[in-house]
Amino acid sequence: MERDGLGRVGIWTFAFDGRPAGRVREAAAEIEELGYGAIWFGEAFGRDTVGQAWLLLGATRRIAVASGIANVAFRDPIAMAGAARTLGEAFPGRYLLGLGGHRVGDPGELDGYAMPPVGRPVPMMRAYLDAMDAVPRHSPDADPVPRRVLAALGPKMLELAAERTWGAHPYFVPVEHTVRARKIMGPDAFLGVEQAVVLDTDAARAREVARAHVGGYVQAAEHQRASVRRLGYGDDDMTGGPGGGPSDRLVDAIVAHGDVDAIRKRVQEHLDAGADHVCVQVLTEDPAALPLEQWRELAPALL
Repeated sequence: MERDGLGRVGIWTFAFDGRPAGRVREAAAEIEELGYGAIWFGEAFGRDTVGQAWLLLGATRRIAVASGIANVAFRDPIAMAGAARTLGEAFPGRYLLGLGGHRVGDPGELDGYAMPPVGRPVPMMRAYLDAMDAVPRHSPDADPVPRRVLAALGPKMLELAAERTWGAHPYFVPVEHTVRARKIMGPDAFLGVEQAVVLDTDAARAREVARAHVGGYVQAAEHQRASVRRLGYGDDDMTGGPGGGPSDRLVDAIVAHGDVDAIRKRVQEHLDAGADHVCVQVLTEDPAALPLEQWRELAPALL
């Protein structure tokens, strides 16, 4: 997959998980027709990343499909390597494998499900990549071999992403993180940044949606709290806002909101800061809804 194969702007969404497969196929085909360069999707307890990728790739003809990310705690490296090889062979040049996994220490919990620890992030990810690379090949090789990126936030993981993979896919980051990431990884590594947006000119209403999104991450995810702390956001920014939620300063840094021009400006700021690609996650009052109307409205301005 050439770097330009993703274009400058893609779509990032969790909303496919709650929709029937037929509706997902229709939405993917429309995203492709709108001209976006890539479809990124997360992995939690909906469809697994391999099945979701196959569903999206099979419903489209040209667009890149990227896992953002495939959780390394959910499958053994041999299973991940075989799945990536198969997707790459079946859909040449269109699949991008994003890998991540941030749990350390004691077992944690995700949506009420007890999750085992995966070890310290950087050594764990290095070992996972080593294991994937060592998997024997008994099926046809993909041509080209699918690219891999890491869900990297901190300096050491960004360095590993540049050293061992095509690059990094930072999630839940402001523009200042993009500046730092590019400096750490150097000029050649791919940098594909997720940017959450609320397309609503009513600032109070938009911030309400954005605050719920930001609050969910800083309350439940230690790695995201550590990430924003590295960028100068303190405890007051995470819990000192309205109702004990995140501050307007943090909300506005993580989530762009306003009209189409405001969203376009934030995307351009990431590109100017060194991002190769920005995948836009549209937030709405209903997180499970497919934001088709917003994807349609944004396309002419972003592409």
